[in-house]
Amino acid sequence: MDNPQRDYYEVLGVSKDADAKTIKNAFRKLALKYHPDRNKTPEAEAKFKEIAEAYAILSDPKKRADYDARGFAGVEGFSAEDLFSNIDFGDIFGDSGLGFSLGGNLFDNLFGRHRGKRGPARGQDIETRVRLPLEKINSGGEETIRFNRPISCPACQGSGLEKGASFRKCAACQGSGKRVTTRQESKDDGAVRFQQISVCPVCHGHGQFNDHPCKDCGGSGRQQKHENLKVTIPPGVEDGMALRIPGHGLPSAEPGGQPGDLYVVVYSQNDHRFERRGADLWRTETIDVVDAVLGTRLKIETLSGTLDVKVPPGSQPDEILRLKGKGLKRYGSDDCGDLNIFLQVHVPENPTAEEKNLYRQLKALSGDSRNNHTQPKKHWWQK
Repeated sequence: MDNPQRDYYEVLGVSKDADAKTIKNAFRKLALKYHPDRNKTPEAEAKFKEIAEAYAILSDPKKRADYDARGFAGVEGFSAEDLFSNIDFGDIFGDSGLGFSLGGNLFDNLFGRHRGKRGPARGQDIETRVRLPLEKINSGGEETIRFNRPISCPACQGSGLEKGASFRKCAACQGSGKRVTTRQESKDDGAVRFQQISVCPVCHGHGQFNDHPCKDCGGSGRQQKHENLKVTIPPGVEDGMALRIPGHGLPSAEPGGQPGDLYVVVYSQNDHRFERRGADLWRTETIDVVDAVLGTRLKIETLSGTLDVKVPPGSQPDEILRLKGKGLKRYGSDDCGDLNIFLQVHVPENPTAEEKNLYRQLKALSGDSRNNHTQPKKHWWQK
């Protein structure tokens, strides 16, 4: 059984009296979470379509009024263009590096928009990975991505032919690329014809020959191109997030087809100072026993400089000091994560004779202190 359509206000998690700003902020938060360029889980695309449709209705005063008055019946029959043509998704996503344009493949794939006869197949998408330092992850901004990809040969426009030349049709298969053999067998109830279709052995299925290959690409129709591409990195970009760059994938295998897209998958560089966990940063600091007992101050390096941090007296091994807001910027938010200091206490492995004597004195003092404590009152069952 299909799941019933959910109320649009419920989809966005807003009340029915929410203002336009609240609705827009709710949509942006959910869209950044479920955008297919970022979220690769199986349910992400359906979620994104649901919240996009809810926003399209509730952000339009007339559509919203019709929906409030008559429910889904008041807003049925809209095409994808009707719903989304007046929405500036670029304004909503800002510099997040994610796309949602009416002319892009994402819109077509999600909402099934087709106009007229289907054109040549687009090229395949490609993926490249980039590792960025934590400072760049935190600040965002432009980053130059270097990669190689095949492109349609500019000299022959991808045909593989010299200018003015044409392909020669294979005489063996008449350009079909197939060889058809027919045989006839006599049966008691009449003759039976058998037909076998195989790849043409002369042209190997191409159906034509290129007698005048393009000199620039050797007849392949493609050339390798080294590209330096500037990509906008959104602040706080999460590990494994894919940024979609339209039109920078493989060229189409068909003349006139559009190239695929490039997906830049971002990861954090290893950093000896910190371990990244989402927007939070972690680092380990080792202190001596005496500093754990008496307290001390540490110079802690952060992404924005060095801080003087107080270690309180009596700090325990594995205790965590939390520096709020000193981690990475959270993706899609103005907030920042925390920098967490994991304390370890160093116990001397080879103390000197004098150190041992001082520890014995300390042990004696600790024993006297424990003996001088008031004995706890016994319970009735202990008497």
